[in-house]
Amino acid sequence: MSAHGDAGTPGTARAALFDLDGTLIDSEPRSRALWRRLFAGHGIDCGEDMLDGFSGRRSREVIEEHLVRFGRHATADQVREELTALNGEPDLPPVRLVPGADRLLERLRRGGVALAVVTSGGRSYADDHLTRCGIGGHFTTVVTAEDVTHGKPHPEGYLLACRRLGVAPGEAVVFEDSAAGLQAGRRAGARCFAVGRAARKPALCRLADHAVEDLARAPVIGPADTDASRRRAGTGGAG
Repeated sequence: MSAHGDAGTPGTARAALFDLDGTLIDSEPRSRALWRRLFAGHGIDCGEDMLDGFSGRRSREVIEEHLVRFGRHATADQVREELTALNGEPDLPPVRLVPGADRLLERLRRGGVALAVVTSGGRSYADDHLTRCGIGGHFTTVVTAEDVTHGKPHPEGYLLACRRLGVAPGEAVVFEDSAAGLQAGRRAGARCFAVGRAARKPALCRLADHAVEDLARAPVIGPADTDASRRRAGTGGAG
């Protein structure tokens, strides 16, 4: 892996696969506040270590894991409905685009890199936030919780995205901010970038091939960039 927080050496990719929460959009403050509110409503203490374990995972799986704590008559569907209702409360922190995300997406598209989102969130959640943040048009496909049987750290979502884009996993790079997501990308066979806050955490950096805090500095180029460089080199050599 490259040095902690270092952009590393550029590499060519045919596809770039992005996690959504914490990678493209800054939803972490909202997500943590939402989970705290859900658990507090049932008198359950929800500490930072517990919240860290939720990162990158589907809400359904988190709820099923902790369902017994909500009482013996609670069902996973009931708790999920409560979580959905709480998400509509107006005093939760807002969701914002991660700085540098739009510049990286524009650069990769110009370079001929196919783009996809692979998220543990639901379809309506992903579509809503991609549209609100103005980046939905960049992506050829969006893989959500409804599209897979197994959530992260299982590689199913990333493998499905590669099939939809028509690329081999080894031709793709994955951008992630959680342990579950990085493990999923590596198990799929893609090169992985730990980004944002993950690039500042040694334990997460060890799961990645590269670490970069600023998305705009991610050292990835596309086939079109490579072809242009070869043409320039050929022109220079002919002179």
